[in-house]
Amino acid sequence: MRVLIVEDDPLLGDALVAGLKQRGFEPDWVQDGREAQMVMRVEPFAAILLDLGLPGLTGLELLRSERARGNKVPVLILTARDAVQDRIRGLDSGADDYVVKPTDLDELAARLRALVRRSKGEPAPLLLVGAVALDAAARTVTRDGQAIDLQPREFALLQELMLNAGRVLSREQLEERMYRWGEEVESNAVEVHVHHLRRKLGANLVKTIRGVGYVMPRADHA
Repeated sequence: MRVLIVEDDPLLGDALVAGLKQRGFEPDWVQDGREAQMVMRVEPFAAILLDLGLPGLTGLELLRSERARGNKVPVLILTARDAVQDRIRGLDSGADDYVVKPTDLDELAARLRALVRRSKGEPAPLLLVGAVALDAAARTVTRDGQAIDLQPREFALLQELMLNAGRVLSREQLEERMYRWGEEVESNAVEVHVHHLRRKLGANLVKTIRGVGYVMPRADHA
């Protein structure tokens, strides 16, 4: 699950990248509001972790600008500003959640997962498609109640497909959502991961739409 961290403190930014990576996210990080604005308009992110006191463009200015142009990506404000009026201003500007620094990384990860689920219309903590259940917090997958061992990229691919069940995603879209900037992606990486998912979870789990991409049907007929 790819997220964008917008934070100008280098020590905190490093810690957030490392901590969220350990918790199953694929974090990218920028330190300037203007750069964040440019990135948000060309890259797909599941959620944004946004500081308020940014150079170039403040967090609130960035948030209001993106909401005005129809950007609906979930935004969690992470800031040292703890006054009630600051919270109200942030939420009224379009934020989906507001957390005051310092915060526990496990809680932060849980809040991000909840925001992404709600944005996809999946408020329950478990993603369920047919006989397959995915628990993003526990990093577990089961089919018919039996635990299935998946590699990290296989888990990430399955999560994207389940969050978008019934919707066709192209190979390029899946690559953009699974890999961070600068990561080398082999030309057949998605195809290989799809093959492994079918072998472990059932041949009919993921459908190939020739010339378009891949889809996980809402009902599992495997």
